[in-house]
Amino acid sequence: MTDPTRTPTSPTARRVGAPAVEGPPRPPARRRLPFSPWHLLLLPVAVVFLLPFAEMFLTSFSPASDITRIPPGFWPSRFTLDGYERLFAESGILRWLGNTVVVSVVSIASHLVLCSLAGYGFARLRFPGRELGFLGILATIMIPSQLLMVPTYVVFAKLGLVNDLGAAIVPWLASAFGIFLMRQFFLSLPAELEEAGRVDGCSRLQVFLLVVLPLARPAMATLAIFTLLGSWNDLVWPLVAINDEQNFTLQLGLTTFQGTRRTDWSLLMAGNVVATVPLIVLFLLAQKQFVATMASAGLKG
Repeated sequence: MTDPTRTPTSPTARRVGAPAVEGPPRPPARRRLPFSPWHLLLLPVAVVFLLPFAEMFLTSFSPASDITRIPPGFWPSRFTLDGYERLFAESGILRWLGNTVVVSVVSIASHLVLCSLAGYGFARLRFPGRELGFLGILATIMIPSQLLMVPTYVVFAKLGLVNDLGAAIVPWLASAFGIFLMRQFFLSLPAELEEAGRVDGCSRLQVFLLVVLPLARPAMATLAIFTLLGSWNDLVWPLVAINDEQNFTLQLGLTTFQGTRRTDWSLLMAGNVVATVPLIVLFLLAQKQFVATMASAGLKG
């Protein structure tokens, strides 16, 4: 007979104390590398690209005897600031740097305003000749700049801009590449965002300023980087249009350290460091926006 005081146990309850059945052994967890395998390929490439900058930087701190030594050495025998002291004492490097900053700032500001307006017009507005006009702007990219120097110089001479700092600024007020870049980015934005702004009562200009431009910050940062690189490193056109040393840009001023018979390598390397470091710092600060724009600008054509 069964004991009425005992509560019957269910099959599930009887299995609680049973030993757990072990399944098949799990494979050992694979250890992941702390870096991407692509880094193994990109690291040697990066070293190759960094070597000229490292050589330039070390040469700027080398004495003249090390620079002219044959065979040249990579590491200086001693570090000296003689090149930088002579650079700031014997040349107008600070004035050249100031002129270059003025040219670059004005060029970036005008590029952001004019290219963004033109790019938005070609991307969203409907008007006769839109496609033909855009193709005409793109066609100017295929024209070599050397072919335009003589007619551009004639126009600037008639306007009184030759041998003036404005001669280095005006060619960088806008560019076909900037218009193309901004147009491609605006095409990648959803048109529904602009339609919602129009429904709320915004005009076309208000939609552009309040809705589109805040979303276009990566593209505008990329355009600013390209404009800065072009205007900062421009040499050929200022060499043709500017003869007054007071209006020299940085790259044009550095050419005075080079001659057919003698090149002052100590001053030249120190000047190159002064001209290169600001660009490297600004690019590192804006590299995320640069990558984001390059990824999105090609989504729509």
